[in-house]
Amino acid sequence: MQELIKNTEEKMNKTVAVLERDYKAVRAGRANASVLDRITVDYYGAPTPIQQMAAVSVPEPRVLMISPWDATTLKTIEKAILTSDIGINPQNDGRVIRLAFPPLTEERRKEIVKDVKKMAEENKVAIRNTRRDALEKLKGLKKANTITEDDVTNGEKKIQTLTDKFCKEIDELAALKEKEILEI
Repeated sequence: MQELIKNTEEKMNKTVAVLERDYKAVRAGRANASVLDRITVDYYGAPTPIQQMAAVSVPEPRVLMISPWDATTLKTIEKAILTSDIGINPQNDGRVIRLAFPPLTEERRKEIVKDVKKMAEENKVAIRNTRRDALEKLKGLKKANTITEDDVTNGEKKIQTLTDKFCKEIDELAALKEKEILEI
């Protein structure tokens, strides 16, 4: 039973980690190198993340600068950014690529906050699904007579405690991201 609870906690932890990673990719109006995390460039036939091909810096609050180590990759990096879903047009000056993040309108901020809340809710559903699966396994162990009724009750309490903890963590992450978006 301890193994089941440990596995459940690991799955819930991974769900929160995925949400944190997704929140880093949400464009909040200021330059953030993590918006490039999901963009890969075809580099000699291999899909390669931009961070492995170039130095990414933030010279100004709303500008991201990409300095490739191999100047011949400028065009392919630019093309990868254009075909991605980040919605920013790169400016290539022949040596570096600059991404200028436009200030967000109030309407756009509210849309992003809605997306943030939706992402949080989807991850809370994933946490609850993990709880449901764990509870079903507990009941299966009870039917197989490998654990007692008291073990089932204790297991259910522990799993519910984990569920509450991770749902609260998701709510806190969402509140922080919402605050970040609305304060810019």
